[in-house]
Amino acid sequence: MDIATRVYNHKWKIDPIVRSLIDTDFYKLLMCQSVFRNRPDTHVRFSLINRTLSVPLADLIDEGELREQLDHIRSLRLSRGESTWLRGNTFYGKRQMFRPDFMEWFEGLRLPPYHLERRGDQYELTFEGLWHEVMLWEIPALAVLMELRSRAVINDMRRFELQILYARAMTRVWEKIEKLRSIDGLGIADFGTRRRHSFLWQDWCVQAMIEGLGPAFTGTSNCLIAMRREVEAIGTNAHELPMVYSALAESDEALAQAPYDVLSDWHEEHDGNLRIILPDTYGTKGFLDRAPDWLAGWTGIRVDSGDPAKAAQIAIDWWRARGEDPRKKRIIFSDGLDVDMIAALHREFSDQAMVSFGWGTLLTNDFRDLVADNGLAPFSLVCKAVSADGRPTVKLSDNPEKAMGPADEIARYKRVFQVGAQEKIDVVV
Repeated sequence: MDIATRVYNHKWKIDPIVRSLIDTDFYKLLMCQSVFRNRPDTHVRFSLINRTLSVPLADLIDEGELREQLDHIRSLRLSRGESTWLRGNTFYGKRQMFRPDFMEWFEGLRLPPYHLERRGDQYELTFEGLWHEVMLWEIPALAVLMELRSRAVINDMRRFELQILYARAMTRVWEKIEKLRSIDGLGIADFGTRRRHSFLWQDWCVQAMIEGLGPAFTGTSNCLIAMRREVEAIGTNAHELPMVYSALAESDEALAQAPYDVLSDWHEEHDGNLRIILPDTYGTKGFLDRAPDWLAGWTGIRVDSGDPAKAAQIAIDWWRARGEDPRKKRIIFSDGLDVDMIAALHREFSDQAMVSFGWGTLLTNDFRDLVADNGLAPFSLVCKAVSADGRPTVKLSDNPEKAMGPADEIARYKRVFQVGAQEKIDVVV
């Protein structure tokens, strides 16, 4: 595929940014089914949050073009082939991962309306409605904003300029892959959908990983690419679940219990490699210290904020204290990864646990310093559930730079979850 030519031809409107309802992360569909089953009447509000205010999205992206792309997403329906893949494929060794009632609903889904306003040099983009409906806006909304920003920056480049740009970016990715080849026992997946440079580029990166890493490449979080390239769809759950469950709690006692209620519901639905704990929503150490004994028997944890080595060691110590062998547990690193960090973490922990990596933005959007003024550098854009049934959500994280929610609620959550001083770490992506 000649990516430079396809990008050049974007001016001819042949490439919608989001091509399918399954151009999303696998964990969103797994969580959606869980919400559909366990919390079908919950109303949630999602909002776009640009953490990198130096990127003026509303100045870069034409509002009419943004609406055109969002409206196109609302026109999408699950195709027969996509439905057959979801209904009949084996995921994590399990057939019929998605139940018939959920699939019948999903096959008839049209994403609900959105609300878009310009506020200064940023956009306010929100989605409101039943949780299991509006939650599926998150990934396509991020994909649209990220790719429209990329298109805006390269819009005036001519064909040869684009060919050189993508040749340099391809070389960068391939050099990273060559370095990863030297890591014995590596297991790595593409987690780059949320902040990719473009769909075409993510698809190219996955193909490069397939060829360059062979069995060390374990799959992609992107369902459409997994289906087309015949690789594993990878993912479990995310912070969204404990954030919403916690917002619905009626008391401090119920709030303290809410993150475990999430995993209790998940435990009933999934087993094996889908039983991965994401412990950092309200602080990893406190979460594990207060965790019920049955959680120690889960397959592993995902490390997604703070100092990854510290979080991994906390998990290893917790398993040992609970009588579990860490060497039989999986640690998935997924925050701000690039090749040097992947190599260092693998060196430090591969003899203590089963280590794997979810490589995100710096796989699918590393165009740093490839255009003037570093205009294609990745930036931190999220779309989060900000309220549930009218109550604000809160995320604390292991890094206070990623905290979100009203100040008084953040203070309350810190008290309930006994979160003390935290180390600030720059949010790379």
